[in-house]
Amino acid sequence: MLVSAALVFLMTPGLALFYAGLVVVRRNVLEITTTVFISIGVVTIIWFLFGFSLAFGPDVGGVIGDLSYVGLNGVGLAPSPTYAPTIPFLGYFAYELMFAIITPALIIGAFADRIDLRSYLLLLVGFSILIYIPFAHWIWGGGFLHQLGVIDFAGGIVVHTSAGTAALASAFTVIQRQPWRGQNPPPTDIIILSLGAGLLWFGWFGFNGGSAFQANGVAFTALTNTQIAASLALVSWLLLPLAQGRQPSTADPLTGAVAGLATITPAAGYVAPWGAAIIGLAGGVICYLAVQLRKKMRWDDALDVWGVHGVGGASGAILVGVFAVAAVNNVSGLIEGNLRQFAVQVAAVVLAIVYAFVVSWIMLTVIKRVVPGTEI
Repeated sequence: MLVSAALVFLMTPGLALFYAGLVVVRRNVLEITTTVFISIGVVTIIWFLFGFSLAFGPDVGGVIGDLSYVGLNGVGLAPSPTYAPTIPFLGYFAYELMFAIITPALIIGAFADRIDLRSYLLLLVGFSILIYIPFAHWIWGGGFLHQLGVIDFAGGIVVHTSAGTAALASAFTVIQRQPWRGQNPPPTDIIILSLGAGLLWFGWFGFNGGSAFQANGVAFTALTNTQIAASLALVSWLLLPLAQGRQPSTADPLTGAVAGLATITPAAGYVAPWGAAIIGLAGGVICYLAVQLRKKMRWDDALDVWGVHGVGGASGAILVGVFAVAAVNNVSGLIEGNLRQFAVQVAAVVLAIVYAFVVSWIMLTVIKRVVPGTEI
């Protein structure tokens, strides 16, 4: 779990490099890299002071945790029977902190090339408190979605759907770049982009594998499924442009791999490898089509956070309701006759998208008024 927590932490610097390689305007490389790193400091403070307690404290009405663990009060070296009986509760805090850090950092890619630090800080704090923490409690902390039986192995809804939907909301509230550069912008630096993608892929083994919270069959299944799904999605993003009669760009296979990683995340510890292959292939195709739709509609999500993470996470969260098999982790999906699991997954995804979009849109609209003269 120490190694897994470190791997998930490494994903945030990897994300900074991935975005830095993708941005259109070279002068914004430093800006976007710094902004991603800011998430580390700000979210750690929030998580330490009260965020962890609100997410994983004793449930209050199925909506939020209480303040029992403020300032890590009561979060010690003894294991937590509720969350992680195999590791110290403090270790569980550290691992979950890494997820909380990277989630709002994902949103930055949506408004790359027009970042205002003051506005992003407000969005970072607001998103963490009003969206991420409630989602974490609802699904992982014993909230009402958990009580309904919703499953999300490593954050398809909590991380990717929430961040991707917030990114889509920003496309409707943040000023559009002029001239329009949303069609097929070439990467600023393919070397930096490749390094960032590699670090994300590497870190994802801790992101998914570590979510079993012990070195067992579920952990190794999740790691294997992660590799299979990412590979299928990578190949699909090579073949789909060719099927359209165009040459794949240098960013296509890397973006496809990340899409596959996002799609398998909620399902990694619940499906067999053959299910992971189907999910990876489906995720690659669905996310690719989402990106094409975004371009057609001229939504200015600069680095396709919605198409890759939002659509990928939501698709995987629904598909786990189809392909989950009891032999892996005691949860059955539609393929084994469990219609209810599929139904609650769909309901949870719809709720998450609506909530995240509305709250993000309100936050961004208010921020534009509170910080006048800024583009976001």
